[in-house]
This record gives sequence, C-alpha cells and structure tokens, in this order.
Amino acid sequence: MAVKNFEPIRAASDITTTRTLLHEAIPLTGQIVSGTYGVFRSEGNVKNYSHGMFQSVYDYPYLSSSANHIIDITTGYDESSYHSASSATQNAKKINIYNQFSQVLLGYSGSNNKVEVFESDLKLDNINQMKECIFLSFSRLLIKDQIKKGTVNLKIGTGSSWLKPFGATGLKATIELKDSKATATEGTLNTVGGDYGVLYATALADGTTIAPITGGVVFYQAGIIALTSSIFSGAATVGALFPEFYKDAGGTAQKIKGAMSASAISGTADAIRHRIYNISLNNTTEINSTIYFCRMPHNKYNYSANPTYTSGSKIRVKNVATDYPKSYVTSIGLYNAAEELLAVAKLSEPLKKDPTIELTLRTRLDY
Repeated sequence: MAVKNFEPIRAASDITTTRTLLHEAIPLTGQIVSGTYGVFRSEGNVKNYSHGMFQSVYDYPYLSSSANHIIDITTGYDESSYHSASSATQNAKKINIYNQFSQVLLGYSGSNNKVEVFESDLKLDNINQMKECIFLSFSRLLIKDQIKKGTVNLKIGTGSSWLKPFGATGLKATIELKDSKATATEGTLNTVGGDYGVLYATALADGTTIAPITGGVVFYQAGIIALTSSIFSGAATVGALFPEFYKDAGGTAQKIKGAMSASAISGTADAIRHRIYNISLNNTTEINSTIYFCRMPHNKYNYSANPTYTSGSKIRVKNVATDYPKSYVTSIGLYNAAEELLAVAKLSEPLKKDPTIELTLRTRLDY
C-alpha cells in the first residue's frame, strides 16, 4: 500500500476566498417570442393557463422535454387607475397582479400600509406614477443571479398599424429602451425587491433621435421589467392616433386603453409579443471560490510511490547514485482531519519536483 504524506494547510496563511462575477449576453428575438412555432395566438411555444393571469413563452414547443422557459408576460393596474372598473374584463385579477408585483418589488408605503405604486423615476415620491403596467418576468435560467446593470436593451414597436407594428418601412416606429444611466455604483434605487433602474428612450431603433421618454423600470435581482402602458399612447408613440394597439381573433381593433380594460390578460400579452422586436441583456453568475495554497517544501515529495518509479532496487529517474531524486506532481488531494479524501485537483501537465525546488500550488474550489 502506498504511503500517504500529508502537508498541513494553515487557515491563516494558506486559505483565502474570492468572489467572481461572470456575464453572458442573452439575445431574445421577436421571432422566438412571437410566431416561430405555429400561427400567431396558437404558437406551440406559448402557454396560456386556465387561471388566465399570465402567459409563458418557451424557446421550443412547451410540450417538448427539451423546451426551456424564457419569460412570463402579464399586465395589471393599480386600483386607482382609470381602467379599474367592475365592468372591466378580469378587473380583480389585474388589480391583484399589479399589487403582487408592487408588494414584492417595492413594498408598502406610509402608515396606511398600502402597497407602493410603480414610478418611472428613482424617487418613489408619488410623482411620475405608472398605474398601468405590462410586466415581463424573465426565467432564472436566463438571468442566473441577476441582470447586469446597464445592459438592458428593449426594442418595441409603437406603430399605429397592427399589421406593421414596427413601422411602415424599416424600424421607423420602434423605440429603443435602455437602462443607460445604470451602473454598478449609481443610477439605481434599492428597494425590498433589490435594485432597479429606469428604462429610457432617446432614439428609435433605426437611429432617429426622439425627445427623451421613460418607458419603465427594470429590477435587476428579480429579473423583471415593468413597462408603462403610456409608451403606446400619447407622446411616446411614433404612430399617429395609434388606433390598433391590439386586434383580437375576430379582427376588432383596440387602443391600449381598450385593451387594458376590455381584453383578457392573455389578449394584452399577445399584443405585447406581437410588438417585441428584440430584447437583449447580460446576465450575472456569482462564483464564490475558496483558494488553498498547497505548499511542497524542498525536502519533501521528491519520491514517488508509483510502482514504475523503481526497477529492482534502483530509482529509474537517477542515472548515478549521486543524482538528486526527483518526482513529477500530477495531482493534489485535499483531505479532512480524519484523512478522508474530499477533493482532487489535476494539473494540466506533470510538474517536476526535486530537493532544489519548492512548490506552491494554488488550488481553487468554486461554489
């Protein structure tokens, strides 16, 4: 049996920890969100539920075992919104959805314990309120630990025609929303739901400059975008009267106001999918590492327990008796106090060791 030689690892001098952030670019095209697998409103990769409270989009027909969940789309409004009425379709559900997102992401305000209202700024001072919102909730598979600040880019069609939501030619009616003022250290506000930044549009997707507008907010740790419905009405729109935000299966056209109040949540989700040209962002994966400095002094580990190390009574790597012994390090084992093997690190190539050499090998465990 081979002899084991252990070298103690001292916590004070031989162990340290690090934190590394890895980022991956995530592009989502409108073709994935709408119309890739089947006819619009009946795509195989879009799942509607009997409760009717949100719509899920997959990268492949959702009945397939290889399908990956991408995003959930829903809509809602505050109970004080002009959309809120007993006659509105799914009125209670739309209010509940808005309150749920607000409670989780913003929390409560004041002594009356009322949930906060979304705002298109970083102040939460009851100004610039977004009482009617469209929510895009990204799957954890995509965003990992969080969305990287300053990387969100959403191109969305605000054209007045249902058939040409991005413009009559090119992208003349497609605004480009970015969290351009958000960085790792500024341009965001911390709430109970984590940090959030504002989505701004200063140009169309074709590069044409427009008057700056705010189109919503992005919550980085939660992986949620809240868009204000006003980007499809008023000054934010590039189309003229914007009469066709949505057309139902029967061909009836509705403005955003009509869609928010008279259409089911799935209908508004269909309209948003129809108008998404592209979404891109970078996700973030946090890797926590423990680094062990494994030290090999000059007078140890110069021999090998490998049976091929010797031939009879001679060491194969020595030409004459006066030569230094030498070994080649190929792996490191990390053991606990009970001499139980916990981890093995492999070197990319054998490393020579003899009495004239001291080695310190850096071994990293990622979590």
